Amino acid sequence: MRPAAVVFDNDGLTLDTEQAWTRAEVALFARHGRVFDDDHKRDLLGSARDVAAAKLARHLALPGRGLELMDELHALVMDELDRGVPPMPGAVALIDALRGAGTPVGLASNSSREFMDKALRVAGLERCFDATVAGDEVARPKPAPDGYLAVAAALRVAPADCVALEDSPPGVAAANAAGMKVVGVPSFPGIALPEADLVVASLRDPAVAALLGLPAAA
Repeated sequence: MRPAAVVFDNDGLTLDTEQAWTRAEVALFARHGRVFDDDHKRDLLGSARDVAAAKLARHLALPGRGLELMDELHALVMDELDRGVPPMPGAVALIDALRGAGTPVGLASNSSREFMDKALRVAGLERCFDATVAGDEVARPKPAPDGYLAVAAALRVAPADCVALEDSPPGVAAANAAGMKVVGVPSFPGIALPEADLVVASLRDPAVAALLGLPAAA
């Protein structure tokens, strides 16, 4: 059966903003005399602002300066967006197929509204979603379900009738907590999403279209 709505994550699922984040993270670590590596990336991926702040303070050995470091990182990544934000493979085709089928599409991100809006604008996708919720617009960001519940409410559908698309463990946990069925699409090597109902390598996988009630060619 076709879901009542499909809710996309943004970073690493809809848009390949992780390239911009990685460049910004590399620059931030270099500023503070450290080298950013894949373990740092896996640790930070999908983290909400306060959680990421604590992780940055630990990784950079700068206790008490986490939020300051996050502000520094935010400025760097906002500049990096100007270099372009490509959609993830299959994302645009899947959004178009869902909209063509009359299925509402939403977006629930852990990033700030400022970042999310700019990324979507740069990618040319700012008008593709029926409802969007950013991480700084809910009381509890992912892994809490607030963002997904807010999108479902905005779309006027029951969360249990929705499918969420996610690339990170915090995102999968949030969608599960909201009662949604979850498709996991890991965006970085070494990320495991065992709690997702379906795990695929790409949104182009025919299993995704089948789960969403779309023709296999979508």
